[in-house]
Amino acid sequence: MELEDQWWRGQLAADIYQALRYKELKLPSFKGQSPQLNLRRYFADLIAVISNHLQLCPPARHLAVYLLDLFMDRYDVTVQQLHMVSLACLLLASKFEEREDRVPKLETLNGLGCMSSMNLVLTKQGLLHMELLLLETFQWNLYLPTAAHYIEYFLSAAVHEGDLHDGWPMTSVEKTKVYMLKYADYFLEVSLQDHVFLCFAPSLVAAACVAASRLTLHLSPTWPPRLHRLSGYTWENLVPCAEKLLIAHDSDVKEDHKQKCRQPVQQQQQQQQQQQQQDQSMYHSSGQSASVAQYLHLSGVQYPQQTLQSGLPSSNYLSHSVASLQPLPGSQHPTSQAPATSLDPKPNRSHQVSMQYSSAASCFDR
Repeated sequence: MELEDQWWRGQLAADIYQALRYKELKLPSFKGQSPQLNLRRYFADLIAVISNHLQLCPPARHLAVYLLDLFMDRYDVTVQQLHMVSLACLLLASKFEEREDRVPKLETLNGLGCMSSMNLVLTKQGLLHMELLLLETFQWNLYLPTAAHYIEYFLSAAVHEGDLHDGWPMTSVEKTKVYMLKYADYFLEVSLQDHVFLCFAPSLVAAACVAASRLTLHLSPTWPPRLHRLSGYTWENLVPCAEKLLIAHDSDVKEDHKQKCRQPVQQQQQQQQQQQQQDQSMYHSSGQSASVAQYLHLSGVQYPQQTLQSGLPSSNYLSHSVASLQPLPGSQHPTSQAPATSLDPKPNRSHQVSMQYSSAASCFDR
């Protein structure tokens, strides 16, 4: 939910922040003892992709993943059951964070393209049973602050006209705020992917996301006094968490650079294929190819054609195989929400900075 900057500067926002910080002290501990911890990244991505497809708010997405983490930490759940648990966590979180008219319906969830690949059909009774089990596990308390609950409060003071970019005054504060929001959302999604960030307080993770964004955008000072006063964290408090966020960012930038280096090779291969197709089309347009085609239609020259058919799959088989490789309908995350993206996230998927943000982080001119 987008709120005006002035609202975040009021006393009400400060009171809400203090209430969240107090509740944060009583959050359940995460031990990382789930036997299926290696699958955690896959199901966190699944929740993120579905929530983005349904256009749910970030707090609902982060709360759903947090509920999943705590539930997996307490129970030994099979992979098939984890699909049901993940969707039930997303449904509960959306009921807690979203308006009633934005809560996904059962028909909407069953209509997602990823449901067929998971071989899963949700029933009203089964989903209700899982929701009750989750609520009993958390003692009917879903008031669990996440980093997404703090990020807007910190972003209200993330950029100021007195900040410097590479030691020079900024020429466009509004443009800087836009890029700050994009990078903060990116780092927020990075924190959602790895369970290592659960060892930090959610408010500290949100503050580290803002600090990492300022570092990436070359804003100075990196952690000004106003953010220190607003968050209560010093730069030394943020360094361990911000370092992990920046390592993930550097990894994404390197991966993006590798893909750009591969593009000229791929373009050269495509040009060679196009040249070969042109040569083939020129050959088939000649008289010799026409006579060959006539001979293939004669009853006495069917043996070469039958040999080809016996050695290669039929056209129907080829079309079926290609169809099975098509991306499923839907859209993905943080940070990118194209409707044509597959709803079948891969366990080792990494967020690509280049899809939404400039790798060089030069968001504005001096």
